[in-house]
Amino acid sequence: MQAVAMKWLALMLLALTALFAAPRAEAVTTCGITSITNLAFGAVDPTGTSVDTTATINYSCTYTGFLGILYGSYITMCVSLGQDDLGNLAPRTMIDPLGDRMQYNVYKDATRTAIWGVVNNVTYAPLTVTAQVPLLTAGNAITGSVVAYGRVPAGQSSLSPGNYTGTITGGTTGTALTYSYNEALLSIGTYPASCTAGGTAAAATVAGPSTSVTASVAPKCTLATATDLNFGSVPGLLRTNTDQTSLIRATCTNRAAYQVGLSNGQNASGSVRRMAGGGRFVTYELYRDAQRTLRWGSALNTDTQPGTGSGSEQTLTVYGRVPIQSAAVAGTYSDVVTITVTY
Repeated sequence: MQAVAMKWLALMLLALTALFAAPRAEAVTTCGITSITNLAFGAVDPTGTSVDTTATINYSCTYTGFLGILYGSYITMCVSLGQDDLGNLAPRTMIDPLGDRMQYNVYKDATRTAIWGVVNNVTYAPLTVTAQVPLLTAGNAITGSVVAYGRVPAGQSSLSPGNYTGTITGGTTGTALTYSYNEALLSIGTYPASCTAGGTAAAATVAGPSTSVTASVAPKCTLATATDLNFGSVPGLLRTNTDQTSLIRATCTNRAAYQVGLSNGQNASGSVRRMAGGGRFVTYELYRDAQRTLRWGSALNTDTQPGTGSGSEQTLTVYGRVPIQSAAVAGTYSDVVTITVTY
């Protein structure tokens, strides 16, 4: 009986030694990207500051195999984030119906310094993460997520109003999950050195989905400065026209239509502009052209000055005139005109 017992003990030791010495040939770890939320930047001001947003990339891994309850898996993964429609990683771009391209970047870190790339790109690497499938979880999915940090940089003043859309491409060479794993008895093991090598099985790459990227630009105008219209010292008899000019400087979104209107001033009599001084008045007028034939008023599509934005500062000239009129008493005359930009 003792000889038989020793034989069975030896067989059991051999079996356990085999379990510890070799991975389960029938076992397999599978990983993949399950979903990605869109990168939605919302409203972007081409002359303003940068705009940030985030997206979430969800993944899962499952370990299955013979005697799976006794084994775990140590997984090293590389999450690649694909190129734009032009095949670029930095910067990626969105496009509007007019063909304008808005630049943006996607980063692996919240400080937005490390651009997110793909496997085998020496300049822009993917994000490396690890995961462990513990004992007693064979057949159950282990899930996780990572955050992609997007930014539309400032300084894109040539952008036009409209909606911008883009796609971060999926597929094995775009958005994908590349992983390598070590199968470990009793979950006593180590992670592979990289997502492409060092595992108990050949590394695998699983294609991920494409991702939408969106942003919008609204028309906008900013009035910078308006110089005073100074007619200077005018002879009191007012027997000749006195002409001077002033400048209005404004910045409007590229291709945005706008109209600049001028009020009749604080001392107008009906539509007649007047400068006031000491209870007396001197009439004057403002024009859109150097010949002083096109009155500059505030009625949209009638006597305002139209224009189209360039994304850079534009200068408009106001042509002023004190016309021939009855003699005025010596003194200082002034008025205040309100400028309105409609876009």
